[in-house]
Amino acid sequence: MDLAIGKTYKRTDIHQSFGGSRYSGISPLKDGTKIFIFSNHVGESHGYQDGWEGQYYSYTGAGQVGDQDIESRKHNGHLLHHQESGTKVLLFEGTTSGYYTYAAELLLVDYEYFDTHDRNDKNRRAVRFIFERVGEEAHRAVEQKASRTPYKKPDTTSRKGLVTTRVGQGYYRQSILKRFDSVCAVLGVGPVEILVASHIVPWRDSNDEERLDVENGILLSPLLDALFDKHLISFNEDGRILFSTQVTPAMRLRYGLSGAERIKVTSGMNPYLERHRRELR
Repeated sequence: MDLAIGKTYKRTDIHQSFGGSRYSGISPLKDGTKIFIFSNHVGESHGYQDGWEGQYYSYTGAGQVGDQDIESRKHNGHLLHHQESGTKVLLFEGTTSGYYTYAAELLLVDYEYFDTHDRNDKNRRAVRFIFERVGEEAHRAVEQKASRTPYKKPDTTSRKGLVTTRVGQGYYRQSILKRFDSVCAVLGVGPVEILVASHIVPWRDSNDEERLDVENGILLSPLLDALFDKHLISFNEDGRILFSTQVTPAMRLRYGLSGAERIKVTSGMNPYLERHRRELR
């Protein structure tokens, strides 16, 4: 079977020709050359939020029940690592029952966590992968495999077709780790494997330049990252920690926070922190 963008196929026929799981939304092929991702309205009942936002496509990770994790489920890991493995990601969007239109080949440019519900209508934290449509330059980048490509900060123009970073191990995370000496900006401890390199102003609220600006980054422990992401903590222009009114003194003690904690703030970070403070609950 030859796949053509814009053409609609029966899903069983796709798997008959290429293999892969017939039931998973994320379906890697055994030969490692492609990952098929399938999206339809049924996923909304599991809290999935898929769709195009301009040139970017958001796709919710695997897992219908409970919190999702970027690495613990192998299919999420396949997407996260697709560039270094030289694997192409092909998007199929559901039309009628059992039929999908081949919409685009995609390259991962970022991911983030967001709050939603699961199949049992329980609150949970899910993973949103953010992709960009592949152009001719990106085709060549994938074929060369990102693991052989030296890290280089992409400018706005080159990002339109060529992403030289892999989220979590690429230029952005490496730069954040270096800036904060591979320790939590607040606590001054690791280990680095658990630390989260986050955007101060989220991806969804940033423009192209801000999304790749290292000044818009902070390195936090998982707990502090969750509090920061929910705007339950922030930092003033001098780096002192600020608390939402929802975080009581008793809660601070349980979190191990005295209120005297500070982070090192650069002049470039301050405009982003100012925007973050506006959302402090």
